[in-house]
Amino acid sequence: MDSTIRLGLPKGRMQEEVLELLHDAGIRLTFGRRGYRPHISLDGFDAKLLKPQNVAEMLHVGSRDLGFAGADWVAELGLDLVELMDTRLDPVRIVAAADPAFDPKGGRFRVATEYQRLTEAWLAEEGYDGRVVRTFGATEVFPPEDADCVVDNTATGETLRANGLHIFATLMQSSTRLYASPAALEDPAKRREIENFAMVCKSVLDARRRVMIEANVPADRLDAVVAVLPGMGSPTVATLAGGVGYAVKAAVARSELPTLIPKIKEAGGSDIVVFQLAQIVG
Repeated sequence: MDSTIRLGLPKGRMQEEVLELLHDAGIRLTFGRRGYRPHISLDGFDAKLLKPQNVAEMLHVGSRDLGFAGADWVAELGLDLVELMDTRLDPVRIVAAADPAFDPKGGRFRVATEYQRLTEAWLAEEGYDGRVVRTFGATEVFPPEDADCVVDNTATGETLRANGLHIFATLMQSSTRLYASPAALEDPAKRREIENFAMVCKSVLDARRRVMIEANVPADRLDAVVAVLPGMGSPTVATLAGGVGYAVKAAVARSELPTLIPKIKEAGGSDIVVFQLAQIVG
């Protein structure tokens, strides 16, 4: 039985962030003349670049074991895949947008979209009398002559607004996820390698959201400083040279720094240093 892990990597919009994630995880990809089949530095892995929709489809049929794809296309294609991790990269919303005067309850209308399945489910759920016009890119240009509204993905809504369209509904939130083929996970050897791959990628994503903060603390202020630290667990405490106090270190959420640093100072900490983290494995 072939034990090679066949990895699907997304082309296009998602590609750069996924390749950066792998690079930060210590996984190297070398692109030669066969640009769609980069050499991957992991033993026992084979990598191939595909459109995100195709990554999802190939996982479904079992020709790929592991791959990165958008949650929107997995939902659109109705595929039975195992989601291993939400990377939170390339976050988008699948939205309905139209001219501000458009009323979806005002009678039969045409909706342009690449997301036929999701759109038809939304129309049925809301009880709208809409007819789907399938598009293949540049959906936002269809109104008003060729459609009354659109269902499209957007990160900021800027392109829709530039075309005079107003978002009036959100169908789902999407981002780049790491998926596995159910069949691949039934093989114990493949499952172990797939879970290890997911763990290493997750360690990078966790590290990006955290930093290491360290402060010098007088002995009589140790409890006060430890009390304000919201780290992953008990902080690391080391005695300073000469026994004049302690060095206290903890991994904390990056978003907490603006309020945490003043709290540490008020509690008696000094010489505060913040370090960038590369990976965190729990």
